[in-house]
Amino acid sequence: MARNDAATGPSEVMDQRSPVCTDAIWRLPVTVCRITQFLGEHTAGSLLERAIACAGDTLKPSMIQDQQVVPDIRRSRSCQDFAAPELMAAIDGVLEAVEHTLGVSCQYTEPGYGLNVHNDGDFYRAHQDTSAEFAPRRLLTFVYYLHRTPRPFDGGELRVFDAALPLHTETTGRWEERTWRDWEPEHDSIVFFRPTAWHEVRPVSCPSKQHADSRFAINGWLCSPDPAVRGNDVSL
Repeated sequence: MARNDAATGPSEVMDQRSPVCTDAIWRLPVTVCRITQFLGEHTAGSLLERAIACAGDTLKPSMIQDQQVVPDIRRSRSCQDFAAPELMAAIDGVLEAVEHTLGVSCQYTEPGYGLNVHNDGDFYRAHQDTSAEFAPRRLLTFVYYLHRTPRPFDGGELRVFDAALPLHTETTGRWEERTWRDWEPEHDSIVFFRPTAWHEVRPVSCPSKQHADSRFAINGWLCSPDPAVRGNDVSL
């Protein structure tokens, strides 16, 4: 039987609704590059000893957006002057593969990093490492983990939230609709991801409460160069 296309006018076609539910949520897993046994036993052990040696006045309460201490959002201690040239050299060695995987170019970037120490009850609630207002030069986030073995604490996973976007709006999904993946803070492992990704540090349980038993992490960013900045950029 021949079809009569004239029976359906253009206006009627435009009025037809999508068969997709208006409450549908698009979920897109955030890509994370993870490398284990990154520096090797000897180098990682030396770096851990150096991290453990950072104590007392060397460590300060961690701040939010490098401006203020907010214990309800972030609880840990940090050392922004911690030096880890061996880690930076190793990152350079894998950067091309990381760039390809994450779809980001880090040519001519400048590194900024510090040591973060999480002990019993410490955490960092969901946040982004960059935004239009805060640290917009950050192009790549990295986190390198160190701890004694066997692991003397529980928790402390890096939780990376999937992107969630309602199909019928231009706003982000509600937090209760988010899905995620947790990444273990395994000794001598490193993760890379885009700083726009929402992520958090899950609460740490460290029964001994001893500094040496903490969850140590060297976290930082590769940042696009800023010709207007000639000295240290505290927003790194």
